[in-house]
Amino acid sequence: MKYRIETDAMGEIEIPKDRLWGPATQRSLTNFKIGQEKMPKDLIYALVTIKKAIAMTHKDNNKLADQKANAIIASCDQILSGEYDGHFPLSVWQTGSGTQTNMNVNEVIASIANKEGGSIHPNDDVNKSQSTNDVFPSAIHLAAYEKISRELLPSLKKLIYQLKEFEEKNQTTIKVGRTHLQDATPISVGQEASAWRFGLEKNKENIENALKQLANLAIGGTAVGTGLNSYLGYDTAVVKNLNELTGFNFRPSNNKFYSLSSKSELLLTHASLEALATDLFKMVNDIRWLASGPRAGLGEYVIKSNEPGSSIMPGKVNPTQAEAMTMVCAQVFGNHSSISFAASQGNLQLNVFMPQIAYNLLQSIDLLSDAMASLSEHMIDGMAVNHDRIDENLRRSLMTVTALNPIIGYDQAAKLAKYAHEHKLSLFEANEQLKLIDREELIEYLDPKKMI
Repeated sequence: MKYRIETDAMGEIEIPKDRLWGPATQRSLTNFKIGQEKMPKDLIYALVTIKKAIAMTHKDNNKLADQKANAIIASCDQILSGEYDGHFPLSVWQTGSGTQTNMNVNEVIASIANKEGGSIHPNDDVNKSQSTNDVFPSAIHLAAYEKISRELLPSLKKLIYQLKEFEEKNQTTIKVGRTHLQDATPISVGQEASAWRFGLEKNKENIENALKQLANLAIGGTAVGTGLNSYLGYDTAVVKNLNELTGFNFRPSNNKFYSLSSKSELLLTHASLEALATDLFKMVNDIRWLASGPRAGLGEYVIKSNEPGSSIMPGKVNPTQAEAMTMVCAQVFGNHSSISFAASQGNLQLNVFMPQIAYNLLQSIDLLSDAMASLSEHMIDGMAVNHDRIDENLRRSLMTVTALNPIIGYDQAAKLAKYAHEHKLSLFEANEQLKLIDREELIEYLDPKKMI
């Protein structure tokens, strides 16, 4: 491999000739050969978008020569096209502020701008009026906000819509309810599904509320929150340009000292994702219980047969979409523990666990977005009920006896149910022997349609 020699404040360093990064990036590659996790592309793009908004601001306020500002803006556009994705190689496990990734972006932007003989400096020009300490957390907010808005919420809305359709289609299909995994009083399939749908609607509301927190940006705080080396109105102007570029509605943080040192807004956002994961986990577990079988399980639901389920048992089909979703949810639970600890490490004026927070947060958004889309297509779409099995289980259930409590009392109702169970009889057959209530009354009170 051919190299070029570049010099920074620490001396000379060799850099591959075909790479556009500079000394700061190369030193990070040398010093942090840790793991396989790389800085997410979405975070890189968010940083580049912010750099573009800042260059536009400098140009508008005559803080940077038009030629330089235009060159930076053009370089940002080229990066955002995907042309230079291979020039952002850094590990997540680096400095806790994200400084090396900020410099990676600065260096690549400058190199692209200087291809035609320009004189753009990665610090003095591309990083003008900035510190990693305000730019990097702003980029995390932007990346998470954009991914939630454009990927996660659409997947969630589609899943809610499909569940609503299933719910409405099965409102009058009455089945055995279950608590403690034991038979309970009747419920309709529509009512059962309504719990899943309503829970996801609440999750959607929580996530949308979290977006309001993500809209607060640290930009303008520079090193410790004071705004040193920026200028009056800079933060407001940058955010205005950023909103024009993204179509979102960001705002400068009311307290930059807080925004640099505290990551509670990111933690709150991930908490809303963890809550979504808990409800998704519960829902798909319910469905795979209800679809268990097809002959020796509950067998009340029928889900798609997407692929062979066993390498040894011919004809076996497994609830693989549910399994994939529960693994995703388990990963989100772990990510939340990691983010919770990382968010607690806001020592004095700066949190130094930001790359870890960014990686885990963006991974959770990715996983949940994809898993919900997959679940919608491969399991919920086309999910049906087995009416014969549902009717059979309902007829065999003894818990409809609960409706007799106000008529013959709890003790007598329990006596009827126990006698029926011990003698393998229906409630009607048991009552013929025990004579606890007139048959006509029993027919009236044990009508499942009146119990839901």
